[in-house]
Amino acid sequence: MLAMPLLAMAQTDDSKYLKGAVPEQNGIVTFKQTFSVPGKTQAQIYAVMLNYVKGLVANGRQELRTRLISDVDNTVVANVEEIMTFKKKFLNWDHTYFRYLITAECTANSKVAMTLTKISYHYGFDQEGNGGEEYKAEEWISDREAINKAGTKLLPRSGKFRRKTVDRANEIFEGARNAFETPQPAQPAPKAATVIE
Repeated sequence: MLAMPLLAMAQTDDSKYLKGAVPEQNGIVTFKQTFSVPGKTQAQIYAVMLNYVKGLVANGRQELRTRLISDVDNTVVANVEEIMTFKKKFLNWDHTYFRYLITAECTANSKVAMTLTKISYHYGFDQEGNGGEEYKAEEWISDREAINKAGTKLLPRSGKFRRKTVDRANEIFEGARNAFETPQPAQPAPKAATVIE
């Protein structure tokens, strides 16, 4: 009985990862966020977002590939592939290649509309990246694939992908907003970005 409180504390609270945490649009997993950047022109917003997307996996992550597809019409589009780590111990590194398409549309009314979609994973490969399994987000981390029938907990295998993906999407959106909080040389510090949806 003395151990019961410790066991309860050790359990993971997955409530924020349950139903609705992985949004879909027309059957495709799509994370979206729109935020405003007061006091910035469309050109200034675009320059910040272009720089942000280019450096997405540069800080503290093992970069694989980031390919800029388009940077016209004030919209930045890139294919990103990075390493997503689930657990790392001596001689045991549980990780996957995490791939997604990121879009950042900079509008004339000082807003940024961001999306992460076309999400997939390459998992269980050897040290040279050979073999393994390919998963699409729709078949792996959606509500119907990653949550038990009662809707109360994540399934063990796909659940870890769902947790990390939700966290990474939130991290990317937060990083984009924070990119506008750094004062630029010879300019006043811009107001903080505010989330619209």
